[in-house]
Amino acid sequence: MKPPRVVLGTAYYPEYLPRSAGDRTAVDLDLMVAAGITAIRVGESVWSTWEPRDGVFDLEWIRPVLDGAHERGLSVILGTPTYAVPPWLQRAHPEIAAERQTGVKVPWGIRQEVDTGQPAFRFHAERVVRQIVERYRDHPAVIGYQVDNEPGVLLAHNSAAFEAFVARLRREYGDVETLNEEWGLTYWSHRLSDWSDLWRPDGNSTPSYDLAWRRFQAERTTEFIGWQADLVRSLRRPGQFVTTCLAYDRPAVADVPVTSRLDVAASNIYLDVQDGLARPAVPSRLAPGWIGRSVAELFLAADRGYGSRGEPFLVTETNAASVGGSHQNRPPYAGQLRQLAWALVSRGARMVEYWHWHSIHHGAETFWGGILGHALEPGRIYREIAAIGAELTAAGSSVAELTPDVDVAVLWSNESDWALQFQPPLAAAGGAPDKASYRTIVETFYAGILDAGLRPGVVPVERLDAALTAPVVVAAGLYVASDAVLDRLVEYARGGGHLIVGPRTGYADLEARPRALTAPPRLAEAAGLSYQEFENLESAMPVGGLAGCATRWAETLIVDDAEVLATYRHPSGEERPIVTTKRCGRGRITYVGTVPDPSLAAALYGESQLWAPSVTALSAVNGAGERMWFVHNWSATAVTVEPDVLGRIELGPWDVRVLKESR
Repeated sequence: MKPPRVVLGTAYYPEYLPRSAGDRTAVDLDLMVAAGITAIRVGESVWSTWEPRDGVFDLEWIRPVLDGAHERGLSVILGTPTYAVPPWLQRAHPEIAAERQTGVKVPWGIRQEVDTGQPAFRFHAERVVRQIVERYRDHPAVIGYQVDNEPGVLLAHNSAAFEAFVARLRREYGDVETLNEEWGLTYWSHRLSDWSDLWRPDGNSTPSYDLAWRRFQAERTTEFIGWQADLVRSLRRPGQFVTTCLAYDRPAVADVPVTSRLDVAASNIYLDVQDGLARPAVPSRLAPGWIGRSVAELFLAADRGYGSRGEPFLVTETNAASVGGSHQNRPPYAGQLRQLAWALVSRGARMVEYWHWHSIHHGAETFWGGILGHALEPGRIYREIAAIGAELTAAGSSVAELTPDVDVAVLWSNESDWALQFQPPLAAAGGAPDKASYRTIVETFYAGILDAGLRPGVVPVERLDAALTAPVVVAAGLYVASDAVLDRLVEYARGGGHLIVGPRTGYADLEARPRALTAPPRLAEAAGLSYQEFENLESAMPVGGLAGCATRWAETLIVDDAEVLATYRHPSGEERPIVTTKRCGRGRITYVGTVPDPSLAAALYGESQLWAPSVTALSAVNGAGERMWFVHNWSATAVTVEPDVLGRIELGPWDVRVLKESR
């Protein structure tokens, strides 16, 4: 699907409405059309409606919605309901229940309680998917399918899953002696004499085991989604696409492999709005998680969506009103929905779909706000989304199929994230291990790009060559890395690129074992420095030479022939280097041995190009070769900027302007 304009969509669940609301299908669809909404997603959450009893199907309940959509020119993404299994299936096949701990089944009553590898689940899942797709593949409204929903929510500890894990290890390592050596199992008397000696993951303390377990779980998710996508492809009519919506923070998801099994990547992106979108950023009330906490995290999430396949992507869910539980009531300020929509489009989103059309009157997500509230009447949120719809219609193809401009590419490594969740280098408040260490490191360097007025991008390490086309590449927190990746980064610098290396990069190999090499391994000579010691910083340390502070982590850098850019006064009284740079062939390597604060992070990228503290200015090129600029004012105060490239721009509170570069 490549529509001539960005699609504005919403998830629509008429089946959730109380009977007292009556049949609202025509009213709702008419309101959507009036708001410029052009697509709806339906059906993905209600297996027990599609198949109320074992083998008894009710496939006609959705037809009035599909027919009404087609009559009004609305496209439909049809969901497969495999993430929410019906009670009759749970009762008939209790063995399908997932185990988050060995022998402890996930209680029924939520969703995604299933081990998706169980044969009984696969049999019934295939049957219901076949029934739905075969019935509606020829409906003219249906343009594509979303298989499942936010997969990879848990690490299944079921016996069958563990047995498959052991089988994977046998294929990879061949024999237990090789595994003993590769994982260092002499430590604490963990050496195996037979494959049956391998302990369950619940009490594991070996980093290599944990990384292998996480890889295996991600592979299971990829296999499940790929299996279902292939099934739908075998049934669909030509021209229909297949995707799934990813929540990128799920523990059993590796986005590059799973999206490679789909026709288009799709991401669910939620934000803490109101002052969570203020720039300069204010300290967040939230811990790192599925809700983005800043403008930087908004753009980073969108860049990950684009980066999974290196092409435009779908946003299958995002804020309409308040998001989360009954205690999380923070509707967006006036103008912020418009800002969010254009921010997502600026990073290559070809669809922005709201979750969801109407607030739900039952269940766990009762207070997760929809475009319409519980009264089912259009209000401020509806009017603001209608204004977005009008702007997207007016913009047409000029903002469709965009390729974002990237000044600085940031590498992302799921495996480094997993490894640093298991052995976090950073300490949280009170001294506990900070399992968000990887995210913290990478997001800090990413936010600095925005604060410097430059245009960031995120590229998964699996697509390294795509990253190396950028003039600057950041490799921060890249703890688990192959020799080939590290050597390729040095080659990039020698060939004329500017490589910025952050903490922990290259320290461990693909087994999550620290390399027995001078740190930073395979980078030390090219960077002109080394280190043997590292430590946690209890407080921010002001640096000299550049603006800002070193925070949370410091490597004791031993400088060889690098130029020192910044130093800090260690609590011992020593003045120690913390940021260095060195010419490397035709390029340069800058080394950062700390987690920089916002000022230092921005200073790493040279003299600031920022137009105003509250403003971001990102650009992308459309299919016609035109450069489109997206200029946001993330503030309640109006601001005027006068960049050379665009001329004078007046921005109101929480405002955004979309402009075509004239030259």
